[in-house]
Amino acid sequence: MKIDETIIRKTEEFVSDMLKNETPKGYTYHTLAHTLEVVENSIFIGKRENLSDEEMGVLCIAAWFHDIGYTKKYIGHEVESASMAEQFLKDLGVGNNVKTEVKESILATTFPQMPKSKIAKVLCDADFMHLGQENYFDLSEQLRQELKNTGIKKLKKAEFDRYSIKLFEEHVYFTAYCKEVVSEGKAKNLDLLKKRAAIKEIGTKQKKSTRYSRGVDSMFKLTARNQINLSQIADNKSNILISLNSIIISLALATLVSKFKQEPAIIAPSVIFIFFSLLTIVLAILSTRPNISSGKFSLKEVKQQKINLLFFGNFYNMQSEEYEQAIKEMINDDFYLYSTLTKDQYSLGKVLAKKYHWLRWAYNVFMIGLVVSVSTFLFVLI
Repeated sequence: MKIDETIIRKTEEFVSDMLKNETPKGYTYHTLAHTLEVVENSIFIGKRENLSDEEMGVLCIAAWFHDIGYTKKYIGHEVESASMAEQFLKDLGVGNNVKTEVKESILATTFPQMPKSKIAKVLCDADFMHLGQENYFDLSEQLRQELKNTGIKKLKKAEFDRYSIKLFEEHVYFTAYCKEVVSEGKAKNLDLLKKRAAIKEIGTKQKKSTRYSRGVDSMFKLTARNQINLSQIADNKSNILISLNSIIISLALATLVSKFKQEPAIIAPSVIFIFFSLLTIVLAILSTRPNISSGKFSLKEVKQQKINLLFFGNFYNMQSEEYEQAIKEMINDDFYLYSTLTKDQYSLGKVLAKKYHWLRWAYNVFMIGLVVSVSTFLFVLI
């Protein structure tokens, strides 16, 4: 059935009147102005796609009705729009073929779009033609406000930008005109969108950094100083044990061993004394012996913020340029910086625990050695 101008005029009057009077409050994007723009876009693209007069008539009706369902409900409006268009055309006595084509074209605008007919492809591209237009950012802000006003999605600008980037990347044009012409503007808008999102992300990171006060810096400095002091104390104690027991062993070997033939009874206590002194030295050395890692880290570890860039054992085998790049990435991210400082404090704590563990055993062995050795000497003398 051929669609005459009367049917299109009646469609325009019906939809315009309904959108003017029944569009819910708070709608700032899906209004009569948007529908008019989609109708104009459809005619513009349809002519360039060489649609026939009958196809253009179906396209116009579908374009007018494609968003009328928003007057009834927000989510799933396409089904409502298609149903309203079908009933309207039925009342006008329009043939089933036209009704089916209009209905299928409207349903094809559901995202992600998968149009099959030429008419549906033109309508889908007309509906999303704004992605490649200069006024895209004004229209997208209207949509963000509408989502907020209706309670569908309350998104901040940064969140909405991320949502929009995902939509841009998932959306495709179907007509030759939009692929050749509109896609260029769409690519530019996507690039601008990504740059704006990146700037906002940097601003968010800078805002987050204000959470850290001078007290936090002082805490890290004080904790690091205390741990270094404790490490020095442990090293000093280890050095005392090593020096003392080295002297004891030297004196024992110089004086007692020479008397073993004359006084065989002192052999057992002397050997016990030397053995415990030697064991004490070994434990004291273990408490001060450093543990060095491979000295390399991967770029993936830096990206995942898993590596402590402040500990020399993690980078001494790296190239200077690689380490400098990693440091730049860390100091430009306050969260990563403070996370690294925390890891560094934790690492120092683990090293201290190891030092004091072996040091405690060294003192215990030295004490037991003294008791056993002296007891053995007394036993021999008695």
